[in-house]
Amino acid sequence: MTQTNQTLTERLDAGTVLVAEGYIFELERRGFLKAGPFVPEAVLTYPEAVQGLHREFVRAGTDVVVACTYYAHRSKLQSIGIENALEALNTRAVELAVDAARETGALVAGNICNTWEYDPSDLKASEEKVRPIFREQVQWAKAGGADFIIAETFSHYGEAQLALEEIKRVGMPAVVTFSPVAQTTCDGFSLAEACKRLADDGADVVGLNCGRGPKTMRPILEEIRGAVSGHVAALPVPYRTHDRQPCFFDLRMEDGKNAFPVALDPFLLSRFEMADFAVTARDMGINYIGICCGAGPHHVRAMAEALGRTVPASQFSPEIKLHPIFGDQQVQRQNYVECLYGPMPEAPEK
Repeated sequence: MTQTNQTLTERLDAGTVLVAEGYIFELERRGFLKAGPFVPEAVLTYPEAVQGLHREFVRAGTDVVVACTYYAHRSKLQSIGIENALEALNTRAVELAVDAARETGALVAGNICNTWEYDPSDLKASEEKVRPIFREQVQWAKAGGADFIIAETFSHYGEAQLALEEIKRVGMPAVVTFSPVAQTTCDGFSLAEACKRLADDGADVVGLNCGRGPKTMRPILEEIRGAVSGHVAALPVPYRTHDRQPCFFDLRMEDGKNAFPVALDPFLLSRFEMADFAVTARDMGINYIGICCGAGPHHVRAMAEALGRTVPASQFSPEIKLHPIFGDQQVQRQNYVECLYGPMPEAPEK
């Protein structure tokens, strides 16, 4: 974790920025918000849980604390009948993020996302509905002290463009990412072309988040890296997606039922697999590297260490050689091994 007063761009120019996301999934797993709507009401009802998770991710090595405002927009809050909490939720979320970040020198990111309201067949009506949603969230994030804004999980280039315009309107750095559920945006652009257009229009970082695991996200990242001259973002989900089921929406349990969103546990990648991804992405020339829905602090720590860092949580990184069975086999422990596993086979004679 970098502890300087550098801006996002300065940190990216100097090296890799590691970004832990996935707050919504982790808060749901811990029992603080409801799967389905995935609205971050916990910001108001259990702020100590949100603050604690921020601090866990910072301790594990994230360079960025992301305000927990994903799906905290007007449309989503209307759908569950708490629109009157809109401003309070957004401003409190940024406060919690700022408190956690300022303790260590991490950056604070405001967070906006897809609205589910954008319709490419009616661009005028879409803009009239979507632009104000982005505008108010961006304004609250800036007023609260965010260092930059993440606009993420888009399926439409046009909606991402509106988000970028609202971020740039207030003069803030912008990270804009698409969710690569499909190979193209819903309004007909390849993801590489969509990213290039946004970069040309002033996005500081463009790329992908969510949707796919490392294996199935990588080919699209390679196309984006080839098309974009600036900084590229890569934040996969930590799930074992594959060619037949490239998105975590596609993953199926043994009985054929959909594993998303609350039965994904059997597909979860290990910390070591996510660490390997971090190195792979860096070696591809990607330097805004992170992890999305499903992330745990153990993933973040392993990714940070794979990138050559020692973070506060490294104090408790595994030291398997000290394990009584799987560690260094001392003579006095051999009887326990034989008790559990039976006599160990003798080494063959040479």
